[in-house]
Amino acid sequence: MVHGIPSEYVLREGDIISVDCGVILNGWYGDSAYTFAVGEITGEVRKLLEFTKASLGEGVNAAISGNRIGDISNAVQTKAESGGFSVVRELVGHGLGRKLHEPPEVPNYGKKGTGPKMGKGLVICIEPMINLGKKETYQMNDGWTIRTADGKPSAHFEYAVAVNKDKADVLTTFDFIEDVLNKI
Repeated sequence: MVHGIPSEYVLREGDIISVDCGVILNGWYGDSAYTFAVGEITGEVRKLLEFTKASLGEGVNAAISGNRIGDISNAVQTKAESGGFSVVRELVGHGLGRKLHEPPEVPNYGKKGTGPKMGKGLVICIEPMINLGKKETYQMNDGWTIRTADGKPSAHFEYAVAVNKDKADVLTTFDFIEDVLNKI
């Protein structure tokens, strides 16, 4: 699902892999994640990627000044579950700034109108982790790698966004990734 450690495993046709990258520039952090298909993937897995990315978009649409964190959480959950997918509970999005992980936590599930109120200029990472099967996960013995409990695929997409008055300012982009992918 997330946080893998390099191993002898060789990616093969039909796999998906999430790449989550953070950067620091002039004392400020950035964070983004994208799930890549390795060759041809099944229609079911392609739908998982599409719904996960769309759930990110719904979360971004709710990142408006005056809304609450729960509005983002509910938007992500509603979109993901509308496709028949489940939402990971153990891992969440987060505030972003001088540290990679700052308050507030931004769950991918929740109730509208709950949680901290968002003000203009708050920078957060919205990062849905959506499973093809059940929502449960487990941490491997390496103390880092997280897998789905049922062994089914999971997708992960992440944007850093700044909350604004009428709509969020998306601070990261998938445009460059998708330009390259569309040329393959």
